[in-house]
Amino acid sequence: MSDTKYTEDHEYIQIEGDIATIGITDYAQGQLGDVVFVELPETGASFAKGDEAAVIESVKAASEVYAPISCAVIEVNSILEGEPAIVNSDPEGEGWFMKVSISDEAELEELMDEDAYKAFIAEL
Repeated sequence: MSDTKYTEDHEYIQIEGDIATIGITDYAQGQLGDVVFVELPETGASFAKGDEAAVIESVKAASEVYAPISCAVIEVNSILEGEPAIVNSDPEGEGWFMKVSISDEAELEELMDEDAYKAFIAEL
């Protein structure tokens, strides 16, 4: 069973054991519009919470994707390099950005659960 948390920057992190999958939320892709390019980190890269981890470009703007927790990248979704529009069609499924090992589980407590995130975006 996975547990999903959210950031105020509209990233999600799906936690399964000590591995997590990171991407942007459906709300974020909707705000960006048609995604035309995704720059992913290198496998093996390490990030502190809040570091810029990826870049996403759409027809409207370019935006950074920040590491929601301290982590090390163990896999990237290389399909996005050739098909970035998957982020629009399935952002919280096939449109994931990276899989990471969790460096500090305590940081997960600072993130929103699904209900808190829904309330957060309802106020935007």
